[in-house]
Amino acid sequence: MILLNRRSLLLGAAAAAGLGACATLRLAGAPATPLPPLPLPEDAPLISQGGLLLNRHVIGFGGISALHVDDALTLTAISDLGHWMQAGLEIDAGGRPRGLQALRTGRLDTGFPLHLPGVSRDAESLARTPEGGWLVGFERWHRIVAYDRLDGPGRLVEKAPPGLGAQPNNAGLESLAVLADGRWWAVSEGLWQDEGTLRAWLGRPGGWTLLRYRPARGFVPTDAAPLPDGGVLMVERRFSLRTPGFSGQLRRIPAAQLASATAESVIEPETLLPAAALPHENWEGVSAFHHAGRPWIAMVADDNEMFFQKGLLHLFTLRAAPEALSGRRTAPGAASAG
Repeated sequence: MILLNRRSLLLGAAAAAGLGACATLRLAGAPATPLPPLPLPEDAPLISQGGLLLNRHVIGFGGISALHVDDALTLTAISDLGHWMQAGLEIDAGGRPRGLQALRTGRLDTGFPLHLPGVSRDAESLARTPEGGWLVGFERWHRIVAYDRLDGPGRLVEKAPPGLGAQPNNAGLESLAVLADGRWWAVSEGLWQDEGTLRAWLGRPGGWTLLRYRPARGFVPTDAAPLPDGGVLMVERRFSLRTPGFSGQLRRIPAAQLASATAESVIEPETLLPAAALPHENWEGVSAFHHAGRPWIAMVADDNEMFFQKGLLHLFTLRAAPEALSGRRTAPGAASAG
């Protein structure tokens, strides 16, 4: 999410433009429909394989805020309204995404016995653990909740990153990943430090190294995904009330930066896809996986449950696979809610 109340701000902008708000309707149909590849430059490091337009009326909710795709093409996502979804990602023989199958959805247990409206269900980040469980980062009430199954009970993670509660209400832990060596990587969306950096943490519960992450100017981090070599993919998002509104970019942290990091080191990613390469939507999720013998990257955009925004899933392969992305992960087998 962004620092201001995103949905209120967008509704206000729509009303000012004379668009008004429309009621959400549950429609019949497919949960996702194919989109053509993006026209990336020939020298781009990634190749667009096309995407899917997500239908929140069929899925049952929008607001997708984080993403995981495994090597068996099981897609898992969470919503900032406190829901989870899983489905099989269909990719045809030519490498084009065709749709989602065997859709399952449910509501996340928030790790608290009472539901606090507007506070307890704002799930923003998702990470797969080596044991096959899940970690979900929540904002507003800033915390990390661990799950053996997304459709089961959640356990509040004790000895969470120090200072987590000092984050702004609506700019919390949007980026959370479990690295190849088992350490956790977490970045705040809004806990600013010196010299244009944000608070980041590297380690495990009870053993954290405090770092700083430098996003591109005007951008904030909105998701992270581990890479086989120990590096990390990062999504960054920018928002302006002026055109183009939302924009996003994909960046990569080399493994060497994290391996050599000491307290208060500044982590600076390199750009893989600049904002000009992606549709002007609210990019909030990223995942790296293997399919058909090559590495893939998936990115998802959050529609904010607004009729004038789109929930998008776009897939990419590498033009020339560097070692950072070419190895297979040692994560558990096919993901499931259980």
